[in-house]
Amino acid sequence: MSDRVKNRVCIVTGAAQGIGATYAKALAAEGAKLVVSDIDDASAVVSEIASVGGAAIALQNDVSDWQSCQDMASAAMDAFGRIDVLINNAAIFGKLDRASIDEISPELFQQVMSVNVGGTFLCSKAVVPVMREQGYGKIINISTSRIFTGLPFYLHYDASKGAVFGMTRAMAKELGEDGIRVNAIAPGSTMSENVKARSDWRDGGPAAKLAGRSLKRLQDPEDLIGACLYFASAESDFTTGQTLVIDGGGAMW
Repeated sequence: MSDRVKNRVCIVTGAAQGIGATYAKALAAEGAKLVVSDIDDASAVVSEIASVGGAAIALQNDVSDWQSCQDMASAAMDAFGRIDVLINNAAIFGKLDRASIDEISPELFQQVMSVNVGGTFLCSKAVVPVMREQGYGKIINISTSRIFTGLPFYLHYDASKGAVFGMTRAMAKELGEDGIRVNAIAPGSTMSENVKARSDWRDGGPAAKLAGRSLKRLQDPEDLIGACLYFASAESDFTTGQTLVIDGGGAMW
């Protein structure tokens, strides 16, 4: 452990499994205190963090519900007394079927936007007053490298993550005077549990993605840890409004 985020209180949403769990465990390993939030039970991740001496609490929250987001912020304050970092990782993604515009129902489109965009907005809105009072905070949004490449069969997801990209810039401008930095990570297709279980690729699957990458291997959740720690730590204190693409050199912008 190098203590890059020692004693920083970090909320990670959508962290009961997958990439969110990877972020949470990596931050804890570097000394952070974790609020592991998910609509599902996140106690297993918290138990794993606690087993190696880390500090963490598990919360069940719906990021598309304003009261639930306020409750999340309140629980973090009750447990740890401050909020230094919010990672807006929760999203409808892993079990979202690939579909053309003709196949996506208006109801599904709105559901994806409500969680992926609305959740980013509501969670950020819930923690901003705390960070403003502290005069310091880090909000890390999760977008996708897909928005820079123009790919088919995921219009609902790509639209939501394009909105997150725009929100990151707008929030950074608005909140900079309060000492709040807002940045984003844009992963490529990452081999989390749900992605490995996917069968509806419609574009050739993971192997097909290697053709467009400079680095010819599949992407693992651990490939995102460096960016997460950079944005959560003091190392990025003069960085805001940026989106860092981590996809092996597939999208370059």
